[in-house]
Amino acid sequence: MKKYLIYLMMAATIVTFGACSPEDENEPQTPDIENPEKPDDEGEDMPDDPNQPGDNPDTPGGNSKILVAYFSWGGTTQRMAQEIVRQTGADLFRIEPVVPYPTEYTPCTEVALEEKNNNARPAIAATVENWEDYDTVFIGCPVWWWTTPMIICTFAESYDFEGKTVVPFCTYASTYRDETLARIVELTPDAAHLTGEGLTSGRINEQNISSWLREIGLIE
Repeated sequence: MKKYLIYLMMAATIVTFGACSPEDENEPQTPDIENPEKPDDEGEDMPDDPNQPGDNPDTPGGNSKILVAYFSWGGTTQRMAQEIVRQTGADLFRIEPVVPYPTEYTPCTEVALEEKNNNARPAIAATVENWEDYDTVFIGCPVWWWTTPMIICTFAESYDFEGKTVVPFCTYASTYRDETLARIVELTPDAAHLTGEGLTSGRINEQNISSWLREIGLIE
C-alpha cells in the first residue's frame, strides 16, 4: 500500500512539472518588441551601450552610395544593421527619437501601442547628410505591435525616395516578419525595391546575411 502511494505521488509530481514545461507554447500575447539581450560572453560589448569605448559604428564612411538606416530599441536590429554594413561597405545611420523610448519592456510596449493607435510621427533627433548621394537605402527596424514602429513612418516621410532603391529588413520574435517588410515598401512608394529580409535574434549571422545580400545582387 505504501509503495502504491509513493508511485501515485511520483506520478502527480511529474504531471505538475510537465504542466509548467518550457515546451508549452501557450505564451501570453505580447507584441514583438526586440528585447535587450545579455551577451553569451560577459566580456562582449552590449550593442546599445553608448559608454563602451571604441569606434562609433554609426559614423558614415563618406564614400559609399549605400546607406543602412535603422531603428533599434534593444540592440537586435543594430546587430543586423552592422553586419549589413560590414559586408557591403555601406554608411550607417541610426534613427533615434528626440524623446527616447522607455528602457523597460512593458512601458515601452505601452508607448509603442499609443503611438500606433494615434498614427503618431515621433520626431527624429538627426538627419541624413548628403541624402542625394545614396542610390540604395536599407531601412530596418524591429516588429512592434505587428508592424513597423511609428518612427519608421517619420523617417520614410522625411526624405525623397524617387530614383532610389529601398531594401527593407527587420528583426522579430516569432511573427509578422512579412507584414513589417511590406509596410516599409508601402511607406516608400516612389522607390524601387529589392527583396527584404527578416531575422530572429539567433539567426543574425554572417552566413544568413551574406546569402540574402548575394541573392539581391548587392555583394558577389
